[in-house]
Amino acid sequence: MSDLNNWNTQIIEEFRANGGQVGGRFEGVPMLLLHTTGARTGETRINPLAYQPHGDNLVIFASYAGAPKNPAWFHNLMAGGPVSVEVGTEAFPVRARVTEGSEREKYWSKQKQDFPTFAEYEQKTDREIPVIVLERAD
Repeated sequence: MSDLNNWNTQIIEEFRANGGQVGGRFEGVPMLLLHTTGARTGETRINPLAYQPHGDNLVIFASYAGAPKNPAWFHNLMAGGPVSVEVGTEAFPVRARVTEGSEREKYWSKQKQDFPTFAEYEQKTDREIPVIVLERAD
C-alpha cells in the first residue's frame, strides 16, 4: 500500500471515529469522505477531502496538492458512476457538477482566502484546478 493510501486510511479512520472531525493539520477544516467508483476497476474508492459548504450543496476542489494532473477521484467522478459522501455522521448520494467562469471563481477565491494552502497549490501547477459542486441526490 502506498504512503498516500496509508495516509488516507488514517484520515478516514479518524474522521469516522470522531463524528467527521479530523485534527492535526486539518484541525478546523471542513472535511468529507467522497465515495466514487473506480473508472477502470469498478471498485469503491473513498477519499477524504476539504470542502466548502454552500447552502445545501458541498463544494470540493481537485487540487491534488498542486500536482500537474487531476487526482484519480476526479476522473472517477467524471466517469459518471455512483457518488456519495459522508459529512459528519451522515451519508448520502450526490450529483457532481464541475463549475466554470464566475461561479468557479467565487468558490475558488473563498477557498484560497479561508485556507491559504489552496493558493499555494494553485501556484505549483499550470492546470486550472477543477471546482466541483456536489448536490444532494436523495
